[in-house]
Amino acid sequence: MEKKNLDTAILAGGCFWCTEAVFQRLDGVAEVISGFTGGNIKNPAYREIITGRTGHAESIKILFDSKRISFEELLLVFFATHDPTTLNRQQNDVGTQYRSAIFYTSEEQKEVAERLIKTMEEEKFFSNPIVTEVTEASPFYTAEEEHQDFYNEHRQQPYCQFIIDPKIKKLKELFSEKLKK
Repeated sequence: MEKKNLDTAILAGGCFWCTEAVFQRLDGVAEVISGFTGGNIKNPAYREIITGRTGHAESIKILFDSKRISFEELLLVFFATHDPTTLNRQQNDVGTQYRSAIFYTSEEQKEVAERLIKTMEEEKFFSNPIVTEVTEASPFYTAEEEHQDFYNEHRQQPYCQFIIDPKIKKLKELFSEKLKK
């Protein structure tokens, strides 16, 4: 896929190792980059982010071909593979850096996100209210190299086996037709 013809989505749904692993497997996704956004200092390092004091969220930047997978389809995967009803928490990861957020890059993305959340709330898709924030994208900072492609490089680590493997299993069960061949 030529990068010049790709769209960008920026999502935060807990640990970026988890979200990266999920979205890397989708057909139409060219690249997933782990990083940080939504904070108040420039060029933060992971060691600063994990303190929760910078305001950044662990996030992923997704470069995707909207002719093969739409932004709305990405959001459906996003909502199905993390808990958008827990404020500043995903499983054992706790703090504002693990919040659920959609950082829109266009007014169209904002409208799609708000409409989808409204529909899910009306249909009681989750038993608790959705707390996912919908915020205009701010500078995205790429995480250090050791955080890129983490799941694929470290599948034997307990965190990958206990936290990420179930997300991948759920992805395969719910979205098998959307996976790369």
